[in-house]
Amino acid sequence: MSYVASQGEFTRDTNYITTRITADGRDGYPVEPGRYRLIVARACPWANRTIIVRRLLGLEDALSIGFCGPTHDERSWTFDLDPGGVDPVLKIPRLQDAYFKRVPGYEKGITVPAIVDVPTGEVVTNDFAQITLDFSTEWTKYHRDGAPQLYPKELRDEIDEVAQRIYTEVNNGVYRCGFAGSQEAYDSAYDRLFTALDWVSERLSGQRYLVGDTITEADVRLFTTLARFDPVYHGHFKCNRNKLAEMPVLWAYARDLFQTPGFGDTIDFVQIKQHYYIVHKDINPTQIVPKGPDLSNWLTPHGREALGGRPFGGGTPPGPPREGERVPQGHGA
Repeated sequence: MSYVASQGEFTRDTNYITTRITADGRDGYPVEPGRYRLIVARACPWANRTIIVRRLLGLEDALSIGFCGPTHDERSWTFDLDPGGVDPVLKIPRLQDAYFKRVPGYEKGITVPAIVDVPTGEVVTNDFAQITLDFSTEWTKYHRDGAPQLYPKELRDEIDEVAQRIYTEVNNGVYRCGFAGSQEAYDSAYDRLFTALDWVSERLSGQRYLVGDTITEADVRLFTTLARFDPVYHGHFKCNRNKLAEMPVLWAYARDLFQTPGFGDTIDFVQIKQHYYIVHKDINPTQIVPKGPDLSNWLTPHGREALGGRPFGGGTPPGPPREGERVPQGHGA
């Protein structure tokens, strides 16, 4: 949930349910295979991170996943993709129901991703930034053989530092542009965003990944914004100094990740466009979803292999997406 402040600058509501699922169960929710259900929407960049990390680490057997549709009303994300509009495991039509089970009358944002405790039907957490870190550090017993180290101890300080700047300036920066309530707020947000994108581009001009020589949590966090840049943020959010496809380093980097198993195969461009252009009626009152851009260029050669690096370090790529978890035909690049 977010709002436009009186001076016109977008401010994100960051009041999340910060309960954690940990190996030692110190918050009352121990890691247990089959106990929890990850609820996501492919359209949402914050939820998209959890889909990617769950795939990369191979947590499919330990943690089931439920997909909300790309649009929602003012009350809640809904399970309109499922038969009868009801999640087949939780048996609820709205994610709101799981929030209310935990906190009756919950007044903050009904957000994805959320992890639900299946036995009680209660949301455990919607703290998206912590969820993926815990997948890497608390769920290790259930990682697949060959799972990459997305949050290695020796690089955590640097990953945290880079990820924090990416969050404030890029992940949230595009929203700051899109939901600016005044020309002054928009101009400031636009300058901040492209200053940060230029910084990231410079950083990536000589190295294949953001931190170290393998894919880390930092790359996952940047990728989900870049994947939405040309289809949504460039036009809908007025982030239009350049298209991603006109920023050579970032465009090659984004394609490199897109073509890496676990990244591009989670991206549903149709749902992404439907979500932003239909839900944000204040920005797009007609709710018309644009047909473009042509997305076939995501599969063109990127040349980033020349920088070296080992995508999965000493590990291996994940296998193909599971049946029932695949992006529908025609929705990807």
